Amino acid sequence: MIDLCKEAIAARELSYAPYSNFMVGAALLTKSDKVYHGCNIENAAYSPTICAERTVFSKAISEGEREFTAIAVAGWPKGHSEVSQAFPCGVCRQVMREFCADTFKILVVNDKNGGYTEHTLEELLPHGFGPESLT
Repeated sequence: MIDLCKEAIAARELSYAPYSNFMVGAALLTKSDKVYHGCNIENAAYSPTICAERTVFSKAISEGEREFTAIAVAGWPKGHSEVSQAFPCGVCRQVMREFCADTFKILVVNDKNGGYTEHTLEELLPHGFGPESLT
């Protein structure tokens, strides 16, 4: 999984974050072992800003993917030597819940060499609202 984390670090470099300077990259692993990449894209109006996690899910889903194994998220301020752990926000967690099982792995990068902490979606979004909640 460290390779997935390194891909998230590389995706971070493509971030468009001129307002916050907090650059985030994500790498999403599908069940078929394909990896998609995304970064955060800020907007001067703020609310149209999209997180790296939603960017990467949008890319994968628009290409027909529906089954996912893990996501790695790497984020820290531009120019900083130390890595901040960038956990997915609540909206991103809810998007993950739409497409992923409670056991879906979320790898939060904690160093520039690809070190990470591993969490499940259920740990980060207990009692999540998913498609089965509507039946």
